[in-house]
Amino acid sequence: MTTSTRGTARVPAVLVLEDGRTFRGRAYGAVGETFGEAVFSTGMTGYQETLTDPSYDRQIVVATAPQIGNTGWNDEDDESSRIWVSGYVVRDPARVPSNWRAKRSLDDELAAQGVVGISGIDTRALTRHLRERGSMRAGIFSGEAIAAEAELLERVQAQPHMKGASLYEEVATKEAYVVPAIGEKRFTVAAVDLGIKGMTPHRMAERGIEVHVLPATASVEDVYAVDPDGVFFSNGPGDPATADGPVALMTAVLERRTPLFGICFGNQILGRALGFGTYKLKYGHRGINQPVQDRTTGKVEVTAHNHGFAVDAPLDKVSETKFGRAEVSHVCLNDNVVEGLQLLDQPAFSVQYHPEAAAGPHDAAYLFDRFVSLMEGQRA
Repeated sequence: MTTSTRGTARVPAVLVLEDGRTFRGRAYGAVGETFGEAVFSTGMTGYQETLTDPSYDRQIVVATAPQIGNTGWNDEDDESSRIWVSGYVVRDPARVPSNWRAKRSLDDELAAQGVVGISGIDTRALTRHLRERGSMRAGIFSGEAIAAEAELLERVQAQPHMKGASLYEEVATKEAYVVPAIGEKRFTVAAVDLGIKGMTPHRMAERGIEVHVLPATASVEDVYAVDPDGVFFSNGPGDPATADGPVALMTAVLERRTPLFGICFGNQILGRALGFGTYKLKYGHRGINQPVQDRTTGKVEVTAHNHGFAVDAPLDKVSETKFGRAEVSHVCLNDNVVEGLQLLDQPAFSVQYHPEAAAGPHDAAYLFDRFVSLMEGQRA
């Protein structure tokens, strides 16, 4: 990334994919260069929550909605302390934001945080290309960073792949902190931060849970020092195959039979702890309109996703693990990807998507209540 510049609408920019395809447009946000994995997000709104989601670390996000920036940028909807995406790709940026909470434009916020973007390209063609070829390394270059295409392509191809990337420690808190319960305190939860979004502990606090957010490097002693009624593993970026530390920690929690809930990266960590493998999806699931079926109830939910990896677990049977029987509890109706796991002989479950609904639909809010029920049952 490089320095931010305002008034970039006339500055040329180019997006270069690792397979050699290029898209030319105009600078959006900061001017300079950036690299990351090109992925697309299908949400029609919620771009502020998307951009500040730590799970998007080292990714260049393509917005499939044609117009972005209409509601500007406010001071309430950030999901973390900064924008985490490596770059942002939009087709038609709003010229003037219009929302009563807006404090500045999206373009200005991207520039202020040094996020290099590109606008004015055919994002539909780009999205179709990524669906057909898969997510891939890419670079955005604008202003003086533009050079011969062969040189830019060489620089893109020199970047590391997302497969094998260990990123969760980069985005997690370095110091533990507490989110107090709202109203009467009913439970204490130790939340392992692998890239947690701010709304997640808030959803638990709304249910009377005092949340102790711990660094990704927390030990089992750190977790149980807070005397938790339950343990939570958050979302996060990178390849779950690199997360040996969190897998070992979750294994220790499962051995103690403490109620456990994981989302996104936490779902993949549970999969590994149970002995399942993980794999990289061709282009992933990202957006706030993904259909998932809760197989325990048959209900279909519209859900918020952000994942490029998934758990490889059998859909058609109950599996025997070292912690008892486990089954796939949720499945994506678009492609049958595993979207949730649950243990049948002890209180532990996880989902691959984002029930905190920031941004996104509230269909999956019941999962926090399910976690509460597990903790109530353990007390009883």
